[in-house]
Amino acid sequence: MLATFGAFAADAVLRVEASEPRAFGYQVGDHLQRRVVVHVPSGWTLDEASLPKPGGRGLALELRAVRETRTTGASGQRLELDLDYQVFLAPAAPRTVEITAQRLRFDAGGRVEEALIEAWPVTIAPLVQAEAPTRRGLGEMQPDRAPLLIDTTPARTRLVAYAIAAALLLAGLALAHLGPPWNAARNRPFGVAWRRLRGLPAQPDAARWKQACVALHEALNRSAGEVLFERGLDAFLQRQPGFAPLREDLQRFLRMSSEQFFGGAPREADDGRWLLALARKCRDAERGLA
Repeated sequence: MLATFGAFAADAVLRVEASEPRAFGYQVGDHLQRRVVVHVPSGWTLDEASLPKPGGRGLALELRAVRETRTTGASGQRLELDLDYQVFLAPAAPRTVEITAQRLRFDAGGRVEEALIEAWPVTIAPLVQAEAPTRRGLGEMQPDRAPLLIDTTPARTRLVAYAIAAALLLAGLALAHLGPPWNAARNRPFGVAWRRLRGLPAQPDAARWKQACVALHEALNRSAGEVLFERGLDAFLQRQPGFAPLREDLQRFLRMSSEQFFGGAPREADDGRWLLALARKCRDAERGLA
């Protein structure tokens, strides 16, 4: 705010500039500052008694401190006043008060001139309202605020990465611990023979029949640890009791195999289906499932 006062002398102008504090947002105990700059013409003398003085107890605003700076130039003197006020009012409702107006007196060569520092309004708010307003959204009971949303994308990404790593680790452990036994089971004698005979027809031709008998006999030999004939079947069953329920079928096969290779005996009907069933039974017995 700029207030300009003209002196009676044509070449003497007294000017007052005030930098005002904001007019709202104060509560008891707050400080507010006001700066006043007075441009005094040459030859004018300030009446020191007119300067603002700290004090004012019992008022809403008390002047706590006055800082004065004077600078002399070619055109006159520059007087700066920094006024520090403190709020001592604690109203029950917002209230507007005024910074008291001040008058600075100057001796202008035999006459008295005054510079007016005008009053300034200040709104003081209560610390706590005595009663909550009834306006919608401002009552005593307020709805719960929604919780702040947290971005879970990084956590979910880490969780997926951990899950993939755990799955790979479990797969590796399963392969390390279950792979060798599974491969060993697949590569057992009757497991290999079963895979070779799985597509055998019910009545194969002579060449296919011979190959099937050789495959099953090789499995018997590998399981017994020797070339197995009918006379060695009892000893084999004692060492491998899991095959005991198949005694009659194994005895029939060994007799059939011997007659086929050495006696040229005629074949039976659907012998391929019977041989395939025997191979499956031997595979199950080898796995302990018979």
